[in-house]
Amino acid sequence: MSIPARAAGPPLRIVVADDQASVREGLVLLLGGLAGIDVVGAAADGEQALALVAEHQPDAILLDLHMPVLDGIAATRRLTAEHPGVAVVVLTTYADDGSVIEALRAGARSYLTKDADRTEIASALRAASDGLAVLDPRVQAALLAAVPQATVPQATVPPGTARPAATAPPAPPPDGLTQREAEILALIAQGLTNPEIAERLFLSNHTVKTHISRIFAKTGSRDRAAAIGYAYRHDIG
Repeated sequence: MSIPARAAGPPLRIVVADDQASVREGLVLLLGGLAGIDVVGAAADGEQALALVAEHQPDAILLDLHMPVLDGIAATRRLTAEHPGVAVVVLTTYADDGSVIEALRAGARSYLTKDADRTEIASALRAASDGLAVLDPRVQAALLAAVPQATVPQATVPPGTARPAATAPPAPPPDGLTQREAEILALIAQGLTNPEIAERLFLSNHTVKTHISRIFAKTGSRDRAAAIGYAYRHDIG
């Protein structure tokens, strides 16, 4: 999970939200001790998180999913609607948390487990505030495992028996996506960066960016996390 550090400039202003005081205070201490990070508030539940975001207008919020009063998914949904400029980075205890997809659908940009170190968390916050998505590799693996994989059994053809006619071609991608766009969307869902996609498909970075812009427009995705959620819902990848 290597994300370049943000260029010198104003510190990244964040809010931390976790109902466990020890975790919340630990995150504030860990992140507040990093250069370029300014923790402007700490909340114990989703309602407090919304109030602090409204008050401080941070760049990003580090949000636990399982909180009282207003849980992380509901809070993410409201944050996305009411404060679209604030990047939501979700923390979970387990990589296979069943709320992962719901959080991405609600608008979370990044998803990490709580054993991520402070450098990984800070990198994810910076990337999310810049509009990029970061998924913990274990979370990504759990997401891919949760997507139903269509399996087509291979029939055994006895010797001398005519082979069956070719099966019908697969259905076209949804929402007017081209085959190339669906292919790129699948690679995004696998966690590849733009340069990696360009190298895999022998395309220029500019061409990849153009395809991704069209993918976002056709799927109604505002960022990579939303596009990944779309890919999972439509079994692309």
